[in-house]
Amino acid sequence: MGTIQSLQCTAIFEWRTELATMDRLFDPDLNPGANRLGEAWIAVRDRLKIEAPAAWYERFIYPIRPLGIEDENVHLGVPGKFVSEWIRDKYLRTLEAMLSDEFGRPVRVVLVTETRERSTRESPTFAVSTPTTAARRFEPVERFTFDKFVEGPSNRLAVAGAQAVANDPGRKYNPLFIYGPSGLGKTHLLHAIAHEIMRRDPKAVVEYVSAQQFAQDFVDSLKANRVDQFRRAQRGVTAWLVDDIQFVAGKDRTQEEVFHTFNQLQASGRQIVLTADRSPRDLYMMDERMRSRFEAGLVADVQMPDTETRWAIVRAKAEREGLDLSHDVAMVLAENVPGNIRTLEGAFTKLVATASVQQLEITPEFALSIVDKHYRSSIIAKPSIDQIVNEVGKHYSIEHGDIKGASRRAPVVHARHMAIYIARQLTQDSWKHIGDSFGGRDHSTIMHGYQRVTEMIQTDKDLRAIVKMLMRNLYPESQL
Repeated sequence: MGTIQSLQCTAIFEWRTELATMDRLFDPDLNPGANRLGEAWIAVRDRLKIEAPAAWYERFIYPIRPLGIEDENVHLGVPGKFVSEWIRDKYLRTLEAMLSDEFGRPVRVVLVTETRERSTRESPTFAVSTPTTAARRFEPVERFTFDKFVEGPSNRLAVAGAQAVANDPGRKYNPLFIYGPSGLGKTHLLHAIAHEIMRRDPKAVVEYVSAQQFAQDFVDSLKANRVDQFRRAQRGVTAWLVDDIQFVAGKDRTQEEVFHTFNQLQASGRQIVLTADRSPRDLYMMDERMRSRFEAGLVADVQMPDTETRWAIVRAKAEREGLDLSHDVAMVLAENVPGNIRTLEGAFTKLVATASVQQLEITPEFALSIVDKHYRSSIIAKPSIDQIVNEVGKHYSIEHGDIKGASRRAPVVHARHMAIYIARQLTQDSWKHIGDSFGGRDHSTIMHGYQRVTEMIQTDKDLRAIVKMLMRNLYPESQL
């Protein structure tokens, strides 16, 4: 009996020690690196969302939770032995490389296989909605505020809408729907809205949840017979912020739950903000009732930033980190690093870390060498307007000169409008420059052609597919 009691005491001690260790790693007050890890994990997750196959991302990568960081060890919670072994086999090195980029120093990933009960614990960075935690307070990421968001022509409407709903939730734009490719600041704006609402009203209850997490928690609540508790957690709020709503498309029962939650919150004057990677009308597997409701408020897109905005983003990041970065160095990164804002910020981190390790001055020449070494192979030159006209002409069997010329025949005008639309999308050149390239047409004519195609592809799926094909033929990195 004494031996059994001794083993039991040892097991209890080890269990309590493990919990204490995990709590220390998990709690941002005990481990200040926890919040920084949360921010880094958001960046890594967004990068993997683009690079990994969608099925792998949803099944294996999305459920990973950042637990804590200790020295060079990053602890990631993984739900179950099978997923842990899969990640270790296929993505461990990738995770370590991406997290090292985010931290600016080498880190080692430690996978922690979690039980179902532990995997539902609340994260200090991701305010995960769970059916067993109806009463909790969402804590937005500290640096994701409006004053740290770089505004430019590519996101101005989305920023204005976000600020409006944060200043007067439930009254101005309800719902607010923000869409655009991953890594351009949609999650930042959600957290910024939460910051401002909670600053203005400390008693406000803000719910932030990803659509995938909402779906998983809803299924769990059904299995555990806790649907009423789940609904109270989602609907008893001042503001409901849902990230990546496109992930509930095709999930009929989850869509129905979102639909009823949306209706109840809107009817009671609670603010709703949704983000997605595409506009409401392009959520083809979403119930039409939901798509129409999403469009009933303000729909605002975020696009790839122009060079000036990218330069401002680099300078802002340098300023936050107390680094006096020259105008020319920031411009080297802004002009030469491909991809979204996450990639741009990752390049900045790599530049600073490399300079620190090698004890070198950060000059434009050094910045260019980092770009050449780590990013140049992925840069694809954007096409010229002549190349665009040739590609469109080849598709429609219309001569280059006719598209740029004065012909008013309907097929030629259509091809011309298509070329104008694609030129604006891929080159981001000014209306005047595009007009000059199309036979000296004035900017209003060019804008009309662009707007015509913009309207047509919203309702004509076949035309939209043609535009996508042409753009990808010309520039594989393009997204429509």
